[in-house]
Amino acid sequence: MSKSNKEILEQANSAITQGDFEGFLALCTEDTAWTFEGERTLNGKAAVRQWMKTAYIEPPKFRVDRMIADDDFVAAIGEIVLKDETGKAVRHAYCDVWRFRDGKMAELRAFVVEAES
Repeated sequence: MSKSNKEILEQANSAITQGDFEGFLALCTEDTAWTFEGERTLNGKAAVRQWMKTAYIEPPKFRVDRMIADDDFVAAIGEIVLKDETGKAVRHAYCDVWRFRDGKMAELRAFVVEAES
């Protein structure tokens, strides 16, 4: 039996927190598209890889409070802590909506806001 989309996302999240960006990207389609609502869109693995090098100065710490799956979509709601360019840890609330294709993550719509301290 193949893995569910939720299981694939859990595996991807585990790879990210361990700093295994290539392990994460192996779970994405070649033409993966990431839209950070109100900010930017990344098209393809190369663009995502480049973004990760600058955004994830060190592997992020995050908590998933809930995952909701429907057909080819999984929404993950939680909190992520990223270090900024000065090294300060900054908390963000997020909701990621992933679309899967053929068992891989094909599209992300990310809604991320800085959380109150």
